[in-house]
Order: sequence, then structure tokens, then C-alpha cells
Amino acid sequence: MNNIVGLFRKSRNMLEKGGITPVVEEKMRCPSCKSYETKRAVAKNKMVCPNCGHHYRIGARTRVKALFDRDSFQELFANISTVDPLEFPGYAEKMECGRAVSGETEGVLCGTAAIRRQPCAVFIMEPQFMMGSMGSVVGEKIARLFEYAEENQLPVVGFTASGGARMQEGILSLMQMAKVSGTVGRHGENGGLYITVLTDPTTGGVTASFAMLGDIILSEPRATIGFAGRRVVEQTTKKKLPEDFQSAEFLLEHGFVDAIVPRNEMRQTLERLLRQHGGKGAML
Repeated sequence: MNNIVGLFRKSRNMLEKGGITPVVEEKMRCPSCKSYETKRAVAKNKMVCPNCGHHYRIGARTRVKALFDRDSFQELFANISTVDPLEFPGYAEKMECGRAVSGETEGVLCGTAAIRRQPCAVFIMEPQFMMGSMGSVVGEKIARLFEYAEENQLPVVGFTASGGARMQEGILSLMQMAKVSGTVGRHGENGGLYITVLTDPTTGGVTASFAMLGDIILSEPRATIGFAGRRVVEQTTKKKLPEDFQSAEFLLEHGFVDAIVPRNEMRQTLERLLRQHGGKGAML
């Protein structure tokens, strides 16, 4: 009887015999070339599509891990918090959502770090926090960072990603353009180096101020960079704009950007620039 039953029993596969649970890796679709890759493969490639080179937007902490020496980053000005000066409807809820999504308390992360033992002050705008919009705290933290860099004779490396000035704070937000630009100028007058890296998107008041004030301006490939929106410019000028208008490649061609650097080459590029332009010297 047992032999007859065995004839109709499906043989056990290797997974059943070994008690192994099959793992199906989650895949993501590239918005540019539409190809599918596992999240692991994209993450291993610094969140860049292995097929077409599309650069995914990444958070500030992820960028720190990808670029700077391990355990070298020391955060500054983390205790500055935003208020709602205009009591703008829904602003508190948007702030809370930004904190939950990004894990940050504001739209920029500031601190000191090292790139292959080359020390620098660094700010990284957080695209997951209200699209990196610039409010009074964002401006204050960046301004203080330049003052700190000036006092400690450090170069500044800034990664911009922003939709522009934060409308919920009105004129207080717009004032940050002048304030930060002033501290950038003083840092430069005292011999400080400022390198900006424009990432997708860098627009509005950030573009109109400190994003374009770097001594050296780099950009990630295909980043959107501009002030007013494409439709606004077309309606104002009454002209049809080129397809690549406000792209990093367009700005490079017209002299607004010094170089386009892929993310997997950014670390060595920044290290070389910091070393060539001096500063405080290599860390021991």
C-alpha cells in the first residue's frame, strides 16, 4: 500500500528538502530607460541606473555614506528648529510629514567631514524634506556653516537640491538668499574655497543665490537647473525653448557649469580639487 501511495506523491524539490525559503529580490523601474534592475544592483551603483546612467535622487545621509570617509562626518547646528512666523495654513503638517519621510529635522544637513582625508565643511540639501525648499532655518544653517568654515579655514562643499524659497515663510525665506550670499562672499574674501555640486533639481531662489556662487561649480548628469519654470520663461519671452533647456548639459555648454561629474566619480573628483586648491591640509 505504501508503495502505491508513493507513486502518486510529487517528489520534494531542493528548497523543501533543505528548508530554504526562496528570496525574490525587489526590482525598480528606471524612469529614464524603463529597464528593471534589482534595488540591490542600483544601490551598489550609488543609486545610478546601470543601463542608462540615470541618477536617482538620494537623501542627505545616503550621500554622506557614499562620498565621505567613514565616521568622518560630524553634524553641526542640529538644534536649530523652524517656527511658523506667518501661521501659514497646513505648514505644521507639511513640516511633520517632511520629518517623517526624510528622517531629518530640516531641509539641509550641515557638518564637517573628510574626503580621502581632505577636510571640509559640507552642506547637503535634503530633497525628501519639502523638496529641499529654503526657509529661514535652511538659510541660517548654511550661513553659520560658512562662518564656521571661515573661522576654521576650511573649504566648503555644498550639494544643492531645492525647489526654491519656501513660500510658507514669505519674505523671511527670500531674505536667506542675501544672507547666505553675504557669508559666501566673506568666506571667499578670506581665501576660502567653495565648491558647489548641483543635483536634481536645483531651482528658484537657491539657483539665484548661493548655488551659483561656487568658485567651482559641478553638476550631476541630467540635473534640472534653473530659476523660473520652463513654461513661465516661454510665456514671458514668447519663444519656444530647446528641449534640453535647464539641463546640466545645456548649462555646461553655455558656461554656467564647470564640469558634469557622474556620482561614481564624484568622490575622487572632489578629493582632487580639495588637494589641488590647498586648505587646511590632510587629516592625520
